[in-house]
Amino acid sequence: MKIKEFTLNSEDQVVVKVVREVLNLFKIETGCEEDYTWESLNIENNLKPGNIPIVETIIAMTGVDGERVHLTQTTEGRSDERFAAGKHRLIKLNLYQLFRKQFGFEAAPWGILHGVRPTKIVHRLLNGGLSRDEVVERLLHDYEASEDKAVTITDMAIRQQPFLAQTDEKTISIYVGIPFCLSRCLYCSFPANILPKEDGLKDFMAVFRKDLAAVKQAVIDYGFKVQSIYVGGGTPTSLPDAYFREMLIAVKEAFYGPHTVEFTVEAGRPDSMSPEKIQTMVDMQVTRVSVNPQTMQQKTLKRIGRNHTPEAIVTMFKDLRAAEIPEINMDLIIGLPGEGVADIEDTMQKIIALGPDDITLHSLALKRGSVLKMNLEEYELPDDNTCRAMFNTAMGYIKQAGMKPYYLYRQGYMSGQLENVGCCRAGAESMYNIQIMEERQTILGIGGAATSKVINFHTKRLKSAFNAKDLITYLRDINIYVDKRRALLAEAYGEP
Repeated sequence: MKIKEFTLNSEDQVVVKVVREVLNLFKIETGCEEDYTWESLNIENNLKPGNIPIVETIIAMTGVDGERVHLTQTTEGRSDERFAAGKHRLIKLNLYQLFRKQFGFEAAPWGILHGVRPTKIVHRLLNGGLSRDEVVERLLHDYEASEDKAVTITDMAIRQQPFLAQTDEKTISIYVGIPFCLSRCLYCSFPANILPKEDGLKDFMAVFRKDLAAVKQAVIDYGFKVQSIYVGGGTPTSLPDAYFREMLIAVKEAFYGPHTVEFTVEAGRPDSMSPEKIQTMVDMQVTRVSVNPQTMQQKTLKRIGRNHTPEAIVTMFKDLRAAEIPEINMDLIIGLPGEGVADIEDTMQKIIALGPDDITLHSLALKRGSVLKMNLEEYELPDDNTCRAMFNTAMGYIKQAGMKPYYLYRQGYMSGQLENVGCCRAGAESMYNIQIMEERQTILGIGGAATSKVINFHTKRLKSAFNAKDLITYLRDINIYVDKRRALLAEAYGEP
């Protein structure tokens, strides 16, 4: 649906954002100069007085043929939700229901649950004393989520509870960002830090060691207990063997201790792997390795810029198993160009045959800055219904293999309005994945594009500090990032 003029009776940025979420959900374009079918769309949201949020939403539309539409709905919030959060939820709910009723739009799987971490809502409701069934009913009624999604995230949150209980104010995790890849994938918006030559690697390692030393000192000063270590990127294994070993030794010596239950390395793609790197991971007691084929279709691998074959993925996986790495994750993407249900079925058969411990299904997100996003007209992407069918097919194989969802997050502009969901066999849950998504634990980031998330356990607030994604900026401004992270820690924990 294309609309020429759009007006909203609020300049509040949060209100603008939630209204835009609903318009984007239904693919309603505004500000169109041609081919529009509606002259104008006006949305008013009026808050009624009282201690519980009550929102009246009015939609007025004028068509190019003179047709006029006037819709109104008033909805009352809940006494157990924050007033501002309730107001914004009601704005979305009113718009969602009015547009669906007027134009017959198909129900979205997630309804108005647009947040990155929908399980946070479930944890809040469970902590408030609601039963599993009451939480599911609340998600169905208050957020218009489908029963499948409501049940999935409720059971997921319940599964997470014992893991989230294994943390306290002094328990943290470490994220290490190695911002290099051997090539840039079609869908990636990450700055193109292709692996530099020797001088560039030396420069990076010098700054990296300084960054790491500052976090190591903070762990000592505050008496932190490191629960999980996660080495991501980029593709950490894109480093040459000697640099990879130097990096991993430094990380293990700085942070691995008696409280560490998990040490993860993203190995990514087989063209970055070597026997020497596998031996290094064994020597450093790495407990979990991520192998990210994205697809097992050769035509798609070539199209998205991956310089390896499905057969190489199989070889890499078997080599890691032979090395007795305790857990192996595998990542796949739903909605890649040119793929359909038959492709994902073939991919899942090949992946399940390997017997991974953990599979994460990513729904393709059209990210600004990616080659794909900037050249959409050149690629044939599966439509929303096809993506949902592909997702359901993949989940069918995962469930048959005895795996269940244990963490989930969402992004903007995801194919099929779906999600990224991690599934694993019982006992193979990644502690880091749960903690990073639910944001109950301080996580200190080291390296290019790394983020530090510091929890203030007194105010129950989280604040973040970001290292630059751009490599040149990270190398130049390392002292700034070290100081920002130190200031966050001092604010939350006091001066050491």
